[in-house]
Amino acid sequence: MRLPLIVFIASLAFAAAARADGDAAAGLKVYTTKCKICHSVDASGKNGVGPGLNGVFGRTAGTKEGFAYSPAMKAMGTVWSADTIKAYVANPKDSVPGNKMAFVGIKNPDELENLMAYLKEVTK
Repeated sequence: MRLPLIVFIASLAFAAAARADGDAAAGLKVYTTKCKICHSVDASGKNGVGPGLNGVFGRTAGTKEGFAYSPAMKAMGTVWSADTIKAYVANPKDSVPGNKMAFVGIKNPDELENLMAYLKEVTK
């Protein structure tokens, strides 16, 4: 009788872990609809309206060469990780008051996780 309950609980834990890792294919959709207009992810690292995101993980905020950052972003000093990017992208204006990113943010936690999974794959 207990085995099915254990299997059910394990399947819930697996589903939560899978969500935490995100879905890169779903993240591509998030990137395409919400980020691509301003940010590139290709190997060229080309800047657009926003800085290119190639190599973003581990980079200090406001330091991508060739991009004109706001003083607020230059002073931020944060090293980009999945957690710091998610916090910023969820609410850019409140995260870094005075930054130039004209974006309302992504509030859906699943979309944020999926976007991180996608960015981790394509910005190495």
